Amino acid sequence: MRDRKLLNDELGRITAEEYRALRQSGLAVVLDNVRSAHNVGSAFRTSDAFHADRMVLCGICATPPSAEIRKAALGAENSVPWEHFENTLDAVGKLREEGYVIASVEQTEAAVGLGGFEPDPGRRYALIFGNEVSGVAQDVVDASDFSIEIPQFGIKHSLNVSVAVGVVLWHFISRMHFPTER
Repeated sequence: MRDRKLLNDELGRITAEEYRALRQSGLAVVLDNVRSAHNVGSAFRTSDAFHADRMVLCGICATPPSAEIRKAALGAENSVPWEHFENTLDAVGKLREEGYVIASVEQTEAAVGLGGFEPDPGRRYALIFGNEVSGVAQDVVDASDFSIEIPQFGIKHSLNVSVAVGVVLWHFISRMHFPTER
């Protein structure tokens, strides 16, 4: 079977303005002290692909404009709205006031397995992803409504933060059945 790859101009890409005008997905991506600007850029690109409403960069996270972010984001830092907070707990408080359910993506004693979690399409979720070495800070986990754990079956018990963003966003967006509006 021969299957021709689509050319870029055949993909029906939308503009950054059209992205921001889409119906909101109800998903916010929060990065808690992510060290690598490349990981931040990758999270922007993934957030764009899965239609997150916004990114919240906290603490030591690099912020646009940044050559390192742009290298991985490929312009998604211009489509996904973002804001920066010095303290992740301040971001959590603001998101909670806005009606978001706060979920830390972390391995905790009471974590819910991602595969068995069904998000409520009528709710908004702020998904918190942590530092490459230490994960989501304990005080942020404590301030969360619950924790979600990505099932893993190998000898390693962690994923790169940018990979975790992709896995969790895909789960949420596919379960919440948001159509691609173009």
